[in-house]
Amino acid sequence: MTRTSLRAAMPALHAATLIAALAAAGFVARPAAAATPSDAKPATGARYTMADFDKVTKIDAHVHLHNADPAFIDAARKLRFKVLTINVDYPDFPPLDDQQRVAIALRQAAPADVAWAVSFSSETSDQPGWLAATERRIDAGLKAGAIGVKVWKNIGMSIRKPDGTLVMIDDARFSPLFSWLARRGIPLLGHQGEPHNCWLPLDKMTVNNDREYFAHHPQYHMALHPEMPSWEDQMAARDRMVAAHPTLRFIGMHMASLERDVDELAAFLDRFPLAKVDLAARIGQLQYQSQQDREKVRRFMVKYQDRLMYGTDVSQPPQQSGAELLREVEPVWRMHWRYFNTEESFKVDDLDQPVQGLGLPRAVVDKLYHLNAERSFPTAWKAAR
Repeated sequence: MTRTSLRAAMPALHAATLIAALAAAGFVARPAAAATPSDAKPATGARYTMADFDKVTKIDAHVHLHNADPAFIDAARKLRFKVLTINVDYPDFPPLDDQQRVAIALRQAAPADVAWAVSFSSETSDQPGWLAATERRIDAGLKAGAIGVKVWKNIGMSIRKPDGTLVMIDDARFSPLFSWLARRGIPLLGHQGEPHNCWLPLDKMTVNNDREYFAHHPQYHMALHPEMPSWEDQMAARDRMVAAHPTLRFIGMHMASLERDVDELAAFLDRFPLAKVDLAARIGQLQYQSQQDREKVRRFMVKYQDRLMYGTDVSQPPQQSGAELLREVEPVWRMHWRYFNTEESFKVDDLDQPVQGLGLPRAVVDKLYHLNAERSFPTAWKAAR
């Protein structure tokens, strides 16, 4: 995870006839379509290699692009990367309307390479008219090409009721909105809570990025704020919300904040058969678990291969050029490719000791890197006809 994406991931707190339908919605795996000549894969071997990195279609399904210049998209295309840029109601990002304008511009310039997700403000969610206005905003975004809706961790970590208690994601005010999304088959991209490390002392944290970040940002370090809801509280509220909307196409961002243990994430996926997750900004935690039990992590990736999507959470400030962003993200993309595809041992910034790659089969990698995203968002990454 890059330093930019880390800061994006740790902001201020202030601020079953069913099966056919599921297949149509992309939540039951179909046989992969035959590769087109442009997607031709190397002819031999059970795994990809580093030499295959820029030959295989890949999607980074979790980025935040805030500069309408298509230079980054043009450069990523040469590496066979497409992106999903996600709007977020985050005070350190540009206003939501500005984020949306950039996303629409990038999508219009490169519809085969860029997809985007709309978001909404929750600050006035206790006021009359908020639900209708939010549904209008989402409808407008969908008409402009959005493929899903992002809901963020400010619900649960910063928005408060008049009595000062925090508003959680299972609050009744949000239920009509989530029911509306479920009826329409619109994916909800949910980021609730923070990595479990956020609630641990610094010396108990599992990855260097978290340890460094919270050492310098104690105001966001929940171990120092026992008055705030616990990690368990955040996860329980999220699970109650998902359980209350069983047809909702829920995609848990950042491994659904269950990055500390693949067994916990497996239990979540087993409990909620429609749910999927992305790995954005949490691959370091997977690598940490690899150091403890590599085969356990590898078995998880193979077993749940239809439910996982690759992403980084890289964030581009408005003033950052596409060339600068590519210099930042390409080494991360290549490091992640090495981890998922090879069995090499190598050093990563998140960990003090080397990690061994998982050497996943090509079929698993294809799902992780693009097929699952394409099935989850069937209108994305399509050129205008």
